[in-house]
Amino acid sequence: MDSLGIEGAWLFTPQIFHDGRGSFLEWYRAAELSDALGYTPEIAQANCSVSRQGVIRGVHFTDVPPGQAKYVTCVNGAILDVVVDVRVGSPSYGLWEAVRLDDQVQRAVYLSEGLGHAFMALSPEATVVYFCSTAYAPGREHAVNPLDTHLAIAWPTDVEPVLSDKDATAPTLSQAMRTELLPRYDECMAYAARRRGSPGSGDC
Repeated sequence: MDSLGIEGAWLFTPQIFHDGRGSFLEWYRAAELSDALGYTPEIAQANCSVSRQGVIRGVHFTDVPPGQAKYVTCVNGAILDVVVDVRVGSPSYGLWEAVRLDDQVQRAVYLSEGLGHAFMALSPEATVVYFCSTAYAPGREHAVNPLDTHLAIAWPTDVEPVLSDKDATAPTLSQAMRTELLPRYDECMAYAARRRGSPGSGDC
């Protein structure tokens, strides 16, 4: 597991074994992720989305607690996967990291509770599968506009972005902060500390 430079975001690059039959890889290894996090992440739901080229999904995030951590990979085609730090008070608040995920290298991204997530389909069709630490709960799910000019995510410019009505009308990061929609960094850190069993982490 390699850090993406935003606390709580990790990149996993699997070893792929090829032979005359095809290939084999382990795209998720709980022990390696647990070593990085200091606790074993839960898996409550597994999702699969299929998107045509140019589709952007996100930036999505969830209330903390309990939040929703995600472990994301692309099993068909290619995407630009983006982790956004939307945690108010974080040293990297407002920053983002982007990674290409595709069906060739087959890397995976893990993002902890409280981080924002988005991706754009780069290929004619892209299939994304991901584990979630909690089940979908509409009342706890929120979004920030992925085309927010101040957030300035470097989406590819050679394809027209396609957004859902929900994502297209989502607030900017600054608007979401003013309306207290965003998770707080200290609460996210306290939640992670409780998951690790650290004493004196407080409630969140």
